[in-house]
Amino acid sequence: MSFPHLAQTPNGIQLIVKDKPVLLLPGELHNSSLSSARYMSTVWSDLKAQSINTVLGAVTWEVIEPIEGQFAFTELDAVITDARKHGIYLVLLWFGSYKNGISTYAPHWVKRDVERFPRVHVWDADTGGKRTIEMISPFSEEGWKADARAFGKLMEHLKEVDGDHSTVVMVQVENETGLLGDSRDRSDLAEREFAKGVPIKLLRHLSTSEELHPRFIERFADKIPSASQINEGTIYTWESIFGQGTSADEAFMAYYVSKYVGHVAYAGKKAYPIPLYTNTWLNFDDPSALDLHGYPIVVGGGARPGIYPSGGPCPHVADIWRFNTPALNFLAPDLYFHDYERVCQDYTIPASNPLFIPEQRRDEHGARRVWLAYGTYGALGTSPFGVDTEATVIGREYKLLTQIAKYLLNSKPNQRMGFFFDEIPESGSPTGKQRWAKTFGNLEVIIERAFVFGKAGPGGGMIIQLGEEDSYRFLVVGRGFQVRFRGLDEKVTFTGILDAREKEFNAETGELRTLRVLNGDETRSGEFVIMPNDDPDYGGFPIAVTIPARTCIAEVEAYTVCEEM
Repeated sequence: MSFPHLAQTPNGIQLIVKDKPVLLLPGELHNSSLSSARYMSTVWSDLKAQSINTVLGAVTWEVIEPIEGQFAFTELDAVITDARKHGIYLVLLWFGSYKNGISTYAPHWVKRDVERFPRVHVWDADTGGKRTIEMISPFSEEGWKADARAFGKLMEHLKEVDGDHSTVVMVQVENETGLLGDSRDRSDLAEREFAKGVPIKLLRHLSTSEELHPRFIERFADKIPSASQINEGTIYTWESIFGQGTSADEAFMAYYVSKYVGHVAYAGKKAYPIPLYTNTWLNFDDPSALDLHGYPIVVGGGARPGIYPSGGPCPHVADIWRFNTPALNFLAPDLYFHDYERVCQDYTIPASNPLFIPEQRRDEHGARRVWLAYGTYGALGTSPFGVDTEATVIGREYKLLTQIAKYLLNSKPNQRMGFFFDEIPESGSPTGKQRWAKTFGNLEVIIERAFVFGKAGPGGGMIIQLGEEDSYRFLVVGRGFQVRFRGLDEKVTFTGILDAREKEFNAETGELRTLRVLNGDETRSGEFVIMPNDDPDYGGFPIAVTIPARTCIAEVEAYTVCEEM
């Protein structure tokens, strides 16, 4: 039996555990939760009841190596054992040198020794000088060596205690790396490195790569010299390649932060080669997008490096990260306030980077969007943050996803689509897409809000084509929408619904079975299939023609008619 790993399959990149593809339905715990097996004993059953099958939780450097060279894994072992008993996978988050741009989870012996583990210095506008922050400098060789040794010991231990069980299926290396408070490290150590210019190996990579990210190309492509123009003896300044000011600073930090993380990741992968990734505190490209409806801007990122962590693996510097971190299997976005679909697109480029969202909103806004991530972008998982204190909202969606996981895992990327509709504001027009569509062979599938006589509600769901790619049969899953079809052949004169059946999940067999044959009001007499919300608004209409949601799963077959007119 192999260790957990990622595999490119006809159905996309999938996580393989015990030789079978699995669909992770994860939630991330609060930062300290996984440090206590006793605390987690009060949580496992509640998570399981919400169909959460994977938990993301922190393992911190300060806890496992409180004294240099002495490692403590007893509490972690108890947590892993309990997760296994409850049938829950673990994705461990290594809070080593970096967590949210600072080093608060480093051991005491690291924090106190600033000569061996030098700190980052930033510019302080109030004093007109530099100040020290609690961040180990990415230029600290002793820093990455100590972190790598600890992470390697952790991974070695995981292999020993869990290699035969595969409870731990992935590990995140560090957390939301980068520098907050300035666009780059201003320490003497950093200034010397900055003066050396862009490493020639990086420049050659960027000039020859055929898979540069579109966000990188938008910003920097016109400044990168061709391979034939690069001379070994020339110093190419960061400003000349990446632009003046904060753009050069960010690229500089991205190179050295990723180099640091790359060393740590390599040590872990060498010890136990299960999937590794790192996560991203995202930026906003457009400053006008910073209106977060009253939320503090620090939680949403910013438009300037240093407001968001400068040097973290944002899309426009992801190519620098990939150059330095071959031991990482992918880069992942923490996604709270950004355009959800655009971020999904950004983190499935290149195609070898599978989508995994290690942090996102746990409210209905976030829960609706997981359908898009799983359905359209083949996500390995989407992980609402703080599920040990509230998981019922995401649980409603995960319970449905559990029931159709087999169909999702067995569908090709072009045979599925996810979508969502947000709540309509009390005043003003709806935001976001009001119509989703996808072509399957010669048939267009069109998704709109569910029909009601009153106010239309929010919704979300997924369409999966059943059978071959020219099939007209579909599994329809979710709430708050309706599905209609349009034949695309020029000879088609009519497109309708041939058959529609509400399905229910049989827990004993793990299969779907027919509960009711739908027609009449449920299909608007063959016009479209309605997948209602739990409480449709009748708007005062005296006849209940839109019934509340029940199983939220249907199998629908469309058909077309071709006539001589």
